[in-house]
Amino acid sequence: MPDYGHPLRFATFISPANSPAHRPVELAQHSERLGFDFVTFQDHPYQSSFLDTWTLLSWVAAQTERIGVLPASTCSPVDGRASGSGPASTGTPCRRPAAGG
Repeated sequence: MPDYGHPLRFATFISPANSPAHRPVELAQHSERLGFDFVTFQDHPYQSSFLDTWTLLSWVAAQTERIGVLPASTCSPVDGRASGSGPASTGTPCRRPAAGG
């Protein structure tokens, strides 16, 4: 495998199922304990059995200490808001601010 000078990072893909609602957060915390670098969640806002991805990402970030969070896929909004900008469109993980800043 070629070495592009970047460290290899590993992630878990966790279902945002809303029953029970605390389970995705528990799995993210477990992923952090196991040493994974990121947790990812799919975004399907029209799936009533899933938690809201962006709210879930925020809650997981608040309930963990170092693991990165990002959406594995995102859907365009139906209310006419602009889409295609920000972390989700670039694949850039949502990162927590450095300590002290």
